Amino acid sequence: MTFIRRTAAMMACLWALQAGAGSVYLNNVNIDGVTGQKFEKATVRIDEKGNVFIDAPGYAVRQVEGTPKTVPGGGGTLTQRYFMVTEQTAVGMTEYDIDVYINAKWVRKLRSGDDPIVTEITRHLVPGKNVILVQAKKVGAKEARKSFSSDHIYRVIVGAGNMSGDHVMIDSPQVKFERNASQSDDVSQEFVLTTR
Repeated sequence: MTFIRRTAAMMACLWALQAGAGSVYLNNVNIDGVTGQKFEKATVRIDEKGNVFIDAPGYAVRQVEGTPKTVPGGGGTLTQRYFMVTEQTAVGMTEYDIDVYINAKWVRKLRSGDDPIVTEITRHLVPGKNVILVQAKKVGAKEARKSFSSDHIYRVIVGAGNMSGDHVMIDSPQVKFERNASQSDDVSQEFVLTTR
């Protein structure tokens, strides 16, 4: 059924584009003229004027030389290393799985049952402004949750750091996201990480 809905939505988008009746918007920013893009986990809406609205968390639009682009640009080399670290006060008790996107690209799924994760994310970043989107989804059954305690916390931290052997020290945490077991709603949060 979901496949049929998605196919129907895509056909409607194509029809609207061919009819030339409206414009295309990504997260409420006009992207007429953009080609060769694919949006994962997006919602598409067509209004009465034929305008196509694509709601795609994790994607941003940047104007480059008069043409809107949906991928971050930038050149140069980062002078620092950046890491993503997870902490849980009780592994698996929050029952949240977390998807992490950096600059509109999916990077990793963090599962509630995972042991603490330390991973370098420098290669996913560009010098200057980066957008990190964190989407947390409650995966436990509502009637059979493992915990309702606000003391059971799942935390994601991102920042510049140093690695010594198998230890990572984050000097300045720039992103801090957390959910606890008492919460049950799915949530998305966007952060701006400025690198150098």
